[in-house]
Amino acid sequence: MVMRSLGLAIALFISSPVAAEPLRAAIFDFELLDTSLQGEIKGPQADEQRRLKDVTDQLRKGLAEAGKFVIVDISPVNAAAHASNLQSCGGCDVDYARQLGADLAITGVVQKVSALILNMNIYLRDTQTGQLIAGMSADFRSNTDESWSRTMSYLLRNRLLAPNYGSPH
Repeated sequence: MVMRSLGLAIALFISSPVAAEPLRAAIFDFELLDTSLQGEIKGPQADEQRRLKDVTDQLRKGLAEAGKFVIVDISPVNAAAHASNLQSCGGCDVDYARQLGADLAITGVVQKVSALILNMNIYLRDTQTGQLIAGMSADFRSNTDESWSRTMSYLLRNRLLAPNYGSPH
């Protein structure tokens, strides 16, 4: 019951405008799921790899500036995280975040359907229970620096930091 109440407390904290002690968040580098024909033919693209880093940095900065999160250094587990597929590793993201003393494991994936159709997803998991606390997604068009950045801004502003996101009211 205590573990379940922590997950609820974290979910309420994220959506609450009232100040409380910041949560320790391990934000892992975003991954790319490229199901496009272009990706099949050309393989990983340097500009998309850079954009993954950029949106991860944008997320870390946005959450830190909000004052509700302390972003923990993931460097001790970063190599292991990169060697894993964090979206399908059976909870290794939670294990890595727990090793770092974080309250939350935050992962993200950009799915590239085509050169023009993409989707950005962010997942927050409670490190005590491993349970998904929040998941959010936004579709976007155009594979450019601006479209990726605007999508992350939207998710930060309207999902992660929105006062009523996830609230039953």
